[in-house]
Amino acid sequence: MYQPAAKEPAATVTPTRRRATLLFSLPALLIVSGLLAGTAQAPVAKAVATSSVQELAPTERHRRVSKLVSNVIERSHYRQAPINDPISSLVLDRYLEQLDASRSYFLASDIAEFERFRYQLDDAVVEGRLEPVFTIFNRFQQRNRERVAYALELLKTEPDFTVDEYFEFDRSKAPWPKDEAELNEIWRKRVKNDAVSLMLTGKTWPETRETLQKRYERVLKRNQQVTSDDIFEVFMNAFAHVFDPHSSYFSPRNSEEYKIQMSLSYEGIGASLQLVDDYVTVLNVLPGGPAAVAGTLNPNDRIIAVGEGKTGKMVDVVGWRLDDVVQIIRGKVGTTVRLQILPAGAAPGSGEKQIELVRNRVTLEAQAAQKQLRTIQRDDRELKVGIVTVPSFYQDFEAKAAGAPDYRSTTRDVRRLIEELKAEGMDALVIDLRGNGGGHLTEATALSGLFIPQGPIVQLRETGGRVEVLDDPEPGVVWDGPLVVLVDRFSASASEIFAAAIQDYGRGIIVGQQTFGKGSVQNLYPLDRYALGSDPGFGQLTVTIGKYYRVTGESTQHRGVQPDIALPTGISPDEVGESTRESALPWDRIRPVDYTKQAVLSQAVAELTRAHEERVANDPNFKLMLAELEAHDRARSQKRVSLNLQARMAERERLDKERLDRENQRRAARGEPPIASLSELGNAEPPDVILDETVQIAADFTGIQGLYLTRLKAER
Repeated sequence: MYQPAAKEPAATVTPTRRRATLLFSLPALLIVSGLLAGTAQAPVAKAVATSSVQELAPTERHRRVSKLVSNVIERSHYRQAPINDPISSLVLDRYLEQLDASRSYFLASDIAEFERFRYQLDDAVVEGRLEPVFTIFNRFQQRNRERVAYALELLKTEPDFTVDEYFEFDRSKAPWPKDEAELNEIWRKRVKNDAVSLMLTGKTWPETRETLQKRYERVLKRNQQVTSDDIFEVFMNAFAHVFDPHSSYFSPRNSEEYKIQMSLSYEGIGASLQLVDDYVTVLNVLPGGPAAVAGTLNPNDRIIAVGEGKTGKMVDVVGWRLDDVVQIIRGKVGTTVRLQILPAGAAPGSGEKQIELVRNRVTLEAQAAQKQLRTIQRDDRELKVGIVTVPSFYQDFEAKAAGAPDYRSTTRDVRRLIEELKAEGMDALVIDLRGNGGGHLTEATALSGLFIPQGPIVQLRETGGRVEVLDDPEPGVVWDGPLVVLVDRFSASASEIFAAAIQDYGRGIIVGQQTFGKGSVQNLYPLDRYALGSDPGFGQLTVTIGKYYRVTGESTQHRGVQPDIALPTGISPDEVGESTRESALPWDRIRPVDYTKQAVLSQAVAELTRAHEERVANDPNFKLMLAELEAHDRARSQKRVSLNLQARMAERERLDKERLDRENQRRAARGEPPIASLSELGNAEPPDVILDETVQIAADFTGIQGLYLTRLKAER
């Protein structure tokens, strides 16, 4: 069963009056061990795997950045911890985990050899002597190449798929392999598992071998494209994460990506790209972008070469890293880029075409707030429930600083959407924050202000102990009707500030799952300002410089926001959340601040909970979801899979039959005809049962909210 991957919540920045700060959290920067998602190692091909490979080494720029990062963290981090031998020991463990979390590359002898660095890495960072870092990584690259070589060697012989043996896929707590023979056995099973997975799709062994050979060869090629900048970034993050999970170093390239994500726009051609078999391939064309307007670029087209301007030399990009290709395609508004294209479906060597596009600003609308309106029947009355989905707390900081009157922000977009929903006759509102990992602190306070007349929103305690109270910056209220906020375990940081304020003021009902529990604040340090005009490209650093607290004085750190009405979920709190992070800051509380509750909703919550439980007890869709989640939990508890092909096929057939039975039970309860196979479901998206029930709760709230608001006013 599918388990959602843990997402990193966005850091929350300090108010911008102190420093020019933005915040966002990108996915894991470069988990090198993830380059090989099911491969192995070979004595036969070792010579090939290790020959003519240039080892990576630190640059003078890396040394300067390392010294600078260590200085900023030691001076500014909330923990105020010295960089010493205990820190060094933690950094070594974290770095090795970053490289080989599955303990499937390094040998125990490698780890023993690295012990000489255990109490040297603090000095390495502070003094810029990074040779130990690259010594470890170069060994990892060697092991990685050996694994690929062994994987390719194994493909020469078809495995015996009738043997009853198992692949242990969770090795995070396993001991390091004691010798090459043990490591080979681990990877023999890993490669065999790759093969079984493909053959379960109906592929023959020759087809499976061909697919895996291409996959492993691509891994080897990617291995050769890793740069010293890549590994420097990995190590600096291992160092920063020892202090807390949200202090991070961004290379110059990832710094630019972060700006794009926070502004929801970039200057380019308006196409999403991916790497497929060494070809940079068009995933989709973004509406309104230059490529969509021109109509000359299509999904699955492959980009062979790129030329700057109308006459610049065409540069072949086959086999390039995806991020390198993206960088040369992007550019300033109004400039021209030429692309040599192998059209979708055409075989390599077929006729190519060249297209010319003028770069323009592209807006990433899919990541902006969106709305919908649903109609719910209650007795003889129709209720309209508006839904505003907020994927992140974004703000186009550069456009705002430049004085652009129409700059994008979460609060501006949500205000506009609510006004549109009000014009359509909305009776109740749902704010959907599921999966929202946070963003700008100023946007969290401003969005809260759309629903709260006035007062404090959140408290910020900085390094050194000073507490600042951040008030509602938005005059007036854009919506004073029934409000429900939907959250899940991935709702973090700025999402938790908003949900906590709505809950503490009694302004609305929180439903869903306990949130992530990220109650820390990060400040952004653009490191180029320290370059003194020479060798720019230092990147940027986010450092945890404070914690935020609810108006009640309680931190959301570790504990998050508890929903008023809990809804089931497939996200495990044991695997996702701040409480799962070893270096997370602790929970605590400070003095509360004065604020005025809008309503006391405890009785309303009790009534809404009763109505919710009665409704879902007879809801076929909700019952099916609960059954699916139970099956999901059973699958998640498994730590190994069979490598016997027939056994795996039987297991898959059993799981499919169970799923088919659950679906037909749902259909029977709804008076619908049964289906004979899961294929009849097609590719239709399953219903969003959680959102459906949240809309019902909002409709229920419409009938009772006024009663509790009136009661509170009478008690004052």
